[in-house]
Amino acid sequence: MAYTHWTIEGLPWDKFDPSKVDPDKVKLAKAAALVEYNGHIYADYLCNVFRDDPEFCQVARDWAVEEVQHGEALGAWAQRVDPSWDFQAAVTRFREGYQVETSVDASRRGSRAGELVSRCIVETGTSSYYTALGDDTDEPVFKQICRHIAADELRHYKLFYDYLKRYLESEKLNRLQRLMVSMSRINETEDDELAYAYYAANYWTRPYQRSENYSEYTKLAYSYYKRQHLDRMVAMVFKASGLKPQGWLHNIASKFAYSRMRKKAEGGAKLAA
Repeated sequence: MAYTHWTIEGLPWDKFDPSKVDPDKVKLAKAAALVEYNGHIYADYLCNVFRDDPEFCQVARDWAVEEVQHGEALGAWAQRVDPSWDFQAAVTRFREGYQVETSVDASRRGSRAGELVSRCIVETGTSSYYTALGDDTDEPVFKQICRHIAADELRHYKLFYDYLKRYLESEKLNRLQRLMVSMSRINETEDDELAYAYYAANYWTRPYQRSENYSEYTKLAYSYYKRQHLDRMVAMVFKASGLKPQGWLHNIASKFAYSRMRKKAEGGAKLAA
């Protein structure tokens, strides 16, 4: 049976319950909508990196369509909660303040295999994030949106991982090199993208303060993660890095990652206060 993708129109809008909306999750949904909606821009970058692989370029274009839909769904929900919020105006603000360099002829990861490792890490983070948000909310429409997106991102991870295996046959990245790419991409979550998306979505009437906006974002976003979410996230990172996804090393890394995330959430809360 062919895969049938979900639609925004098919979401349970008739069950939308304003009384179960968490204002903090609305802020996060608005910010996430802007990042997801940029999917086609990232596809431009990928198609330049993989310009001699038309099959993968089509995969990247198809992936981008689903990413853009994620942004549209989150934006539609946020506008249902807050009719005064203009999704497209927020998109414009975000793109004016944060721009992705797409005019490249090689991956910034040093190889195309490295680029695919990086893509796996991104999908790992987003799948885990939306799973955590969906598990924590009782608002029916938002819960369904998060479940749909989390499932999409997991499927995207598997897709990029399959291409990674193919490219590893010609680009011999060892485990250490793959792990270094993974760690580099994880650290990039602290760059301007998320902080500026949070700002452009929620606080555009005041001057942009990167540290302040990033701290408030992490305070909210990281607070919803439970240990099981980190266990799954670390397993996916390990697999993309060529490491055994379960075992004693995974357990240590998962415990460390959860502790670090809690400290960042608590640190962000203190700074925001």
